[in-house]
Amino acid sequence: TALAPCSHRKNRGERAKMPPKKEVVEEKLGPWALGRFSKSLKVGIVGMPNVGKSTLYNTLTKCSIPAENFPFCTIEPNETRVHVPDDRFDWLVDKYKPKSEVQPWLEVVDIAGLVKGAAQGAGLGNAFLSHIRAIDGIIHVLRAFDDADIIHVEDRVDPIGDIEIITNELRAKDLEAVARRKADLDKEKSRMNSNPALRKEFIAEQEFLEKLKTFLEDGKEVRNGMDIWSVKEIEYLNEYSLLTAKPCMFLVNLSEDDFKRKKNKWLAKIHAWVQEHGGSPIIPYSGAFEQRLLDCGDEDERVKIQKDEGVISMLPKIIKTAFSVIHLIYFFTAGPDEVRAWVCRKGFKAPQAAGTIHTDFEKGFICAEVMAFEDLKELGTESEVKAKGKYRQEGKTYVVNDGDVIFFKFNVTTKGK
Repeated sequence: TALAPCSHRKNRGERAKMPPKKEVVEEKLGPWALGRFSKSLKVGIVGMPNVGKSTLYNTLTKCSIPAENFPFCTIEPNETRVHVPDDRFDWLVDKYKPKSEVQPWLEVVDIAGLVKGAAQGAGLGNAFLSHIRAIDGIIHVLRAFDDADIIHVEDRVDPIGDIEIITNELRAKDLEAVARRKADLDKEKSRMNSNPALRKEFIAEQEFLEKLKTFLEDGKEVRNGMDIWSVKEIEYLNEYSLLTAKPCMFLVNLSEDDFKRKKNKWLAKIHAWVQEHGGSPIIPYSGAFEQRLLDCGDEDERVKIQKDEGVISMLPKIIKTAFSVIHLIYFFTAGPDEVRAWVCRKGFKAPQAAGTIHTDFEKGFICAEVMAFEDLKELGTESEVKAKGKYRQEGKTYVVNDGDVIFFKFNVTTKGK
């Protein structure tokens, strides 16, 4: 006997309907995804000659470097570490009164002045551009003061013109790098085409290089294209280490009078230019005022000068902003033996952060016991944080937040086990 057709079977002519394909929305990464993923990141002080770079460096580090009135007096880059001021660190030190305290720090490099034509080697340009390649973020110093005794290499004071010169030179160097990478790929063309997987990768990168070339030729900086770069394209960019991919902040060097009255004819124009080109942080300051504070030598006298004149030093703000611009954060380890701020890259997961303390901590990572600084400050003690259920254990996927207070558990077995 013939079996009756099952009720759920389709008629012969009727096609089974496939569920609609789920649309995959690719994650858009923020600016923090560009650059080296390392705890050893540096910022470089960049600008035209005689705009106040070495004076800024001297006051930041309180160490003496030649800052004479000569365009190329700083030939080799000078590097130093500066302390990052942080009230949270001070609170932890006050609470635990530790035997040892290690503050957060930022590495700063003083780079000699760039001039028009640097990408073609003008004014020791190639050496200076290689120094910029070695840093992770740019502190761009702009001169907005008039002083007949301090020459400007372009024989005028025009901070907008200076920004254009510097960014054009960096962009020109990036276009050179794109052309070099394309030439290297072209040499590999026959080998790539012989392997389907390599061929697909080869075509993808060639297409991206063309997209990148057009973007740069349109007068744009790589760091301002995060809305159009895919995750894979960001991987390419991090391999290329382009100059305009580096995050940037602008310092506007004013005369003491302009700084005190908070007015200068260039400020609005600089702000408009920066907003049109990605909106980086801008900090007006006075190199002359900072130098005068440094020269007085006595801390009480510095406090008195700032109080009497109604202005404050901008150095703490400059340091903290530069630290955040290159996407650095720090977490704390705290106790009676030591309070320490450990510097790491934004986006680090718990094992990577543990590795900043010791590689064994990363290799044998078990978990991270974490409390937010704000919770510890509010509740007063670790035991109270635990009692309120705000002390937590986190695993390998936990992304460390700025200001976390962490105790890592780890276990490293002997070799071969």
